[in-house]
Amino acid sequence: MVMERFDLTGKVVVVTGAARGLGKQMTLALAKAGADILVADLLTAQNEQTADEVRALSRRAAAVTVDVRDSHQCDDLIERCLKEFGHIDVMLSNAGIGEGRGLNKPLWEVSDDDWADTIAINLSSAFYCARAASRPMIDQGRGVIINLGSGTALRGAPLIFPYAAAKAAVISLTKSLAMLLARHNIRVNCIIPGEFARRPSESEEEQRFWADRGRFFPAQRVGEPWELGPLAVFLASDASSYMTGQGIPVDGGFLSGGYAPASFAPVVLTR
Repeated sequence: MVMERFDLTGKVVVVTGAARGLGKQMTLALAKAGADILVADLLTAQNEQTADEVRALSRRAAAVTVDVRDSHQCDDLIERCLKEFGHIDVMLSNAGIGEGRGLNKPLWEVSDDDWADTIAINLSSAFYCARAASRPMIDQGRGVIINLGSGTALRGAPLIFPYAAAKAAVISLTKSLAMLLARHNIRVNCIIPGEFARRPSESEEEQRFWADRGRFFPAQRVGEPWELGPLAVFLASDASSYMTGQGIPVDGGFLSGGYAPASFAPVVLTR
């Protein structure tokens, strides 16, 4: 009886940022749990490959190339889902960028484009997808929205502060959407990943880098991409039917008991 609650057979899930990394691994976990999936990403070839891997698991899949910064494309994404599958049960907004904009720049060198692009991809896209997906969910009387935050959102992040600000807003957006949509039987929760290696290390140097990062966390390692999959399945399924408005960290103890580099050397005052 308990395990049946995790079964996603017959459910339709839309996943943005599904072409690679954490998004791909969550997509495959959802498919293994029984879901049919519309995979969406700007990376067309890799996105098609993800769809092929979903089909190899004997699940239905469709792939859509989408730029989630454009609200009209997000609207079209949901329309494509309804046309392809007939309904939508789960909207997983995973698409985002981390260190690609404003990395290592001091405050006064972060451009308007750096800021705007980071907010658009990490925050506005979650709003656009939630707005579009909630309409058919309200009509059918049920639904689940899952957003992706970041442990960075809960700490100061001087080297990537636009990203940290956007992800903090995603967590707040999740709570507000949960309150707005609860009366429609739509649950909204947020996964908050800590430090994850997005792919297997391609060199000994890269392997040493991740091993060194991991020593700062109580778990003594960084996360592996597949480790987000079980939580995505839980939140998408009836097993989490009494959960909404929550942000759930998956971080190896990073936030509760870990120590991580603060990106600057401490200043020691002397007399």
